[in-house]
Amino acid sequence: MIYRDIYRNFPTTGEIKVLHYDTMKSWQKFLKRSFDIIFSFLGIISLSWLFILIYIAIKFQHDGSVFFTQERIGKGGKPFTIYKFRTMAYDAEKFGPQLEIKNDSRRTPLGKILREHHLDELPQLYNILIGDMSFVGPRPERRYFIDKIMKYDSRYKYLYEIQPGLTSEATLHNGYTDTMEKMLKRLDRDLYYLENRSLAIDLKILLETVVTILIGKKI
Repeated sequence: MIYRDIYRNFPTTGEIKVLHYDTMKSWQKFLKRSFDIIFSFLGIISLSWLFILIYIAIKFQHDGSVFFTQERIGKGGKPFTIYKFRTMAYDAEKFGPQLEIKNDSRRTPLGKILREHHLDELPQLYNILIGDMSFVGPRPERRYFIDKIMKYDSRYKYLYEIQPGLTSEATLHNGYTDTMEKMLKRLDRDLYYLENRSLAIDLKILLETVVTILIGKKI
């Protein structure tokens, strides 16, 4: 039996046509989206020099695409394309979808540095700007792994009510989700966020994320 550390009161069976588990007020959602638009735009502009340096470094290291794109599932269960700087070899998933693990041998030398400092995630500022994602929210997952999670816990569908995010409480405290047990623990934390989210909680998660990155803690 897979161990779970948090249980919420979400129904686990039956078809759910209308979801109302998101407790964030409408005015808070408006401010949250406004924050996302303003600061993702400012981030892209102010960090453009870093984008260029990383682009050149990756291009110098190998031929091919500098950016890594992948289909993820977002709000409403709709797919979108997520953008990252490439950190792994082109044949990283030649045997099919695989979970990323700590000290993954598939990473390139430069990719290890980018991943360690989370610089590979910078292109997701564009995803935030256009509304695919938010700064704070459950990390978006691939359909392949969502289907696997749903076999254990169908409550994952409740996360479709909100936009996925660049960072989350689960990201900060659950580490690499390289096993099904960790995926289910992450789901518990994400459902707890859905039930309790507010601007104050978002701000706390953002500040904790910044501090975590600045002190060099691995997440």
